[in-house]
Amino acid sequence: MISLARLAPAIFVLLWSTGFIGSKLGAPYIDPMVFLTVRFVAVLPVLIVLALFMARSWPRTLSGIGHCIVTGMLVHGIYLGGVFWAIKQGMPAGLSAIIVGLQPVLTALMAVALLSERISGKHWLSMAIGAAGLALVLGPKFDASGSGITLATIGVVFIAVAAISLGTVYQKRFVQQTDLLAATVWQYVGALLVTAPLTLTESWRITWSGELVFAMAWLVLVLSVGAILLLMLLIREGAVSKVASLFYLVPVATAVESYLLFDETLTYVQVAGMALVIGAVLTIRKAR
Repeated sequence: MISLARLAPAIFVLLWSTGFIGSKLGAPYIDPMVFLTVRFVAVLPVLIVLALFMARSWPRTLSGIGHCIVTGMLVHGIYLGGVFWAIKQGMPAGLSAIIVGLQPVLTALMAVALLSERISGKHWLSMAIGAAGLALVLGPKFDASGSGITLATIGVVFIAVAAISLGTVYQKRFVQQTDLLAATVWQYVGALLVTAPLTLTESWRITWSGELVFAMAWLVLVLSVGAILLLMLLIREGAVSKVASLFYLVPVATAVESYLLFDETLTYVQVAGMALVIGAVLTIRKAR
C-alpha cells in the first residue's frame, strides 16, 4: 500500500498548481490584495479549529511564534502579494511564471549557504535540464508586448521569488520542531501583516459571483489548508533543495489544467518541455 509520504509530492504539485486556476476565476471580481486578505482571514478560523483538536502543541515562546510569523510573511504574504501586484500592473503572466521558475535554483543555493545541504553535480545538472524544460513549457505563453514590463514589476517579482525561497529555508531552520497546524495558524497571521495594509491602496468593492465564491472556497480549503500543510510536511521530512525542485512541476500541471478547463493551447514543444521537467524532477527526487 502506497503511504501518504510517498504520495505527498504528487498531491502537493496537483493542489498547488490549481492556485492559478482559482486566481483566474476570481480575479475579475476583486482586487488582488483584497482577494488575498479575505482568503487569509477566511482560512484562519478553519485552521484554528483544526489545530485546537489535532495540534500536539502550540509555540510557547515569543521567538517560536515570531519564527512562524516570519515564515508566513515570506511564503504567503510577500510571495503571493508580489506576484499578484506585478500582474495587476500589467506584467504578462508568462514572464512572471518564468521568473518564478528560478525558485528551485535560488532555494538550492540558499540551502547550501544557510543549511549546509550538500547538492551533487547530478542534482545541479537536473535542475538546469528542468529549467530548460520549463522554458519550453512557458515559452508560448510569454508575451512581452504588455506595458507592465518595468523595473518595478520585474524587481517585485524577483523579491517575491527570493521571499518564498528564503521562507522555505527559514521554515526548515527555525520551525522544524513546531506542530504543523499550530505553525500554519501563526503563518497566516504573518501573511495578513503584509497584505492587509496594502488593501488601503485598493477598492473593497467585491462582486460576489458564483465563480468568486467557488474560487475563494477552493483557495481557502484546498490551497491554504491542504497544499500548505503538505508543503510544510515535505520541508520537515526532506531536503529543502529536493522540495524546491517540485515547483518546476507546478507550471507543467497548470498548463495541462488550463488546456482542459480554458481551451488554452498545448503544443508539441510544450509537451517535450514537460517531459524534460518531469524527468529532471524524478532524477532529483531519487538522488541520495
